Amino acid sequence: MTFVEDETLAKVAEALGQEEAIQIIYILKESNEITDDQIANKTGIRLNSVRKILYRLYDHSLVSLRRSRDENTGWFIFHWKLQPDQLEGFITNQKRHVLQKLDARLSYEKNHDFYYCGTPGCRRVPFEDAMELIFRCSACNRPMMHYDNGKVVEVLSGKVDQLRKELGE
Repeated sequence: MTFVEDETLAKVAEALGQEEAIQIIYILKESNEITDDQIANKTGIRLNSVRKILYRLYDHSLVSLRRSRDENTGWFIFHWKLQPDQLEGFITNQKRHVLQKLDARLSYEKNHDFYYCGTPGCRRVPFEDAMELIFRCSACNRPMMHYDNGKVVEVLSGKVDQLRKELGE
């Protein structure tokens, strides 16, 4: 099995299923192959929840499964196995997804002028909306002034650049 840092496994598991997924990932890491029943018994997590999390991990190719049939009952038994070699691809895909969202947000910030009344809790609005509101806040009715979003653009640009470097783009 490929060596994967516990911290990386925990972060991925947490993104997919919070605390229970972390417990399941650690059980899978310690086992070569294990059934969902055995995982539920070792963790104390309800079998239904274990299965949901395993299928979520399976959807992202982070675990594999082998199916066998119980000789007595005829029911299928699912044997689960961690696939740590798929972890890097999953993380890369997640980064690409975040990069797309940040890129869209950066574009929006760059292509709009914003107005804001200065009251905490009130939201800033693009110029077009501010114009329709006659430059008065719809929440508190105070006059709105131009909002300099240069800092927001700077932070978003930095994050986009960082992710592009990490992805080798």
